[in-house]
Amino acid sequence: MKFQANIVGKRKLFYIVSVVLILAGMVSMLFQGLNLGIDFTSGNKMIVQFEQDVNIAELRNTLAENGLTGSKIQELDNGSYVLKTSELTQDMEEALLGALEAKFGALDVQFSGLIGPSIGAELKKSAAIALTLAVILMLCYITFRFELHFAIAGILALFHDVLAVVAVFSIFQLEVDSTFIAALLTVFGYSINDKIVVFDRIRENLTKVRKDELADLVNTSIAQSFTRSMNTSISTLILLLALLFFGGTTTRIFVLAMAIGVVAGTYSSLCIASPIWYDIKMKQKGNHVEAK
Repeated sequence: MKFQANIVGKRKLFYIVSVVLILAGMVSMLFQGLNLGIDFTSGNKMIVQFEQDVNIAELRNTLAENGLTGSKIQELDNGSYVLKTSELTQDMEEALLGALEAKFGALDVQFSGLIGPSIGAELKKSAAIALTLAVILMLCYITFRFELHFAIAGILALFHDVLAVVAVFSIFQLEVDSTFIAALLTVFGYSINDKIVVFDRIRENLTKVRKDELADLVNTSIAQSFTRSMNTSISTLILLLALLFFGGTTTRIFVLAMAIGVVAGTYSSLCIASPIWYDIKMKQKGNHVEAK
């Protein structure tokens, strides 16, 4: 059975849902901010090579026993481990290495250093530059391929997706590290694809209807794109959930942010982007005919 829904007629309800989520995120950001990891604050990073095999769970327990609960552990291809902890004094670092050696045997410290907040500032700056370039290039591409109104609607919907991810992470105080920035940029690129599919359907149908049938055209275009959008999103979510529950802890933040972004992106592609285009188009035409 083909999906049928009066998306345009109920667009104000969808707008309200999105505004409530984003406002809740803004309030959360104002009062509690994001739970920044050491990539954005400060902490110690060590790369350690053990002579014998080490179980990551036991390694994490050893760190916790030394007051370093919540430390990040990443196993590298060469068998060494990256340990990211809160900021350590020289004595604390020596005590930790002693505890690791007592538990797991001889080890070689390949790198040890302090990650300062300046690195986090550089990450934020790089992310802002990348996001700005992405917005400009997408505006140019969508305007060239479709029209400026599609570009504006698409970019607004993309910011909706990114803000939704940030809102969830702020409200639930999920830890944010450098992979979170990568996830936001990936969500930004992933979501535009779904929106362009719906926009392309709208453009094809524009030649078949009159101006006063614009609401029905948008609803029909969304219905025609619904199965494809849902199949793509569900397939992506299955993979992301598998990685979330069975993958390593080092990718968990990235995968979780991506999963939230895919859900938000699918919702905005069907319920936000096209209705925004409809409202812009109706205002431009000076046509205030309500959707049926």
